[in-house]
Amino acid sequence: MRTVHCRKYDQDLPGLDFPPLPGEKGQDIWANVSKQAWEEWQALQTRLINEKHLNMMDADSRRYLMEQMDRFFNNQETDQAEGFVPTDAAAKGESQGGQGYEV
Repeated sequence: MRTVHCRKYDQDLPGLDFPPLPGEKGQDIWANVSKQAWEEWQALQTRLINEKHLNMMDADSRRYLMEQMDRFFNNQETDQAEGFVPTDAAAKGESQGGQGYEV
């Protein structure tokens, strides 16, 4: 298992098996972002796409997500899905079977 010095966590952690995106951006993520940070980003990205009704065919939506991704990996404030409130189990990383919204 390869390790990387994760930009987000400033620690040596297990890295991704392959670049998650094409080109220079994918190589940078592969070399500097841990598997843990990538998985956390994917969860936030999914919430943002769903809550903000982003269309991935739209260049502005893709640009917005890339900006949010850069902010996330550089420990800057990111937008959040307004309706999302993590439950205790979700906050601990336990599976909620697709749950996560409190009503």
